[in-house]
Amino acid sequence: MPVAKGQKLNTYSLEVKTEAIRLHVEEGWTYRQITEHLNIYDKDRVKRWMQKYKQLGEFGLLDQRGRRDNYMDQDRQVNKLKRENEMLKKCLEIWKREV
Repeated sequence: MPVAKGQKLNTYSLEVKTEAIRLHVEEGWTYRQITEHLNIYDKDRVKRWMQKYKQLGEFGLLDQRGRRDNYMDQDRQVNKLKRENEMLKKCLEIWKREV
């Protein structure tokens, strides 16, 4: 959805997002009921939160723009570091052959 110049975008706290998910999962509320109750602009936003929650759990609800490393779970961080180490080892082998 394109954003008009000067348009203010609404951001919602993690508490609002988790409450919306709780109302839908535990209480069985519809997206429309949730958006009206929590004053959320569009019901599609709650649907997207629900999709992210189903895929990644509560981690999916965190704002990841510019701070992704801070929120990465430990397994993903370990796997990233292992790949990085393997790449560095290969680079070192190539460098040793050249010298």
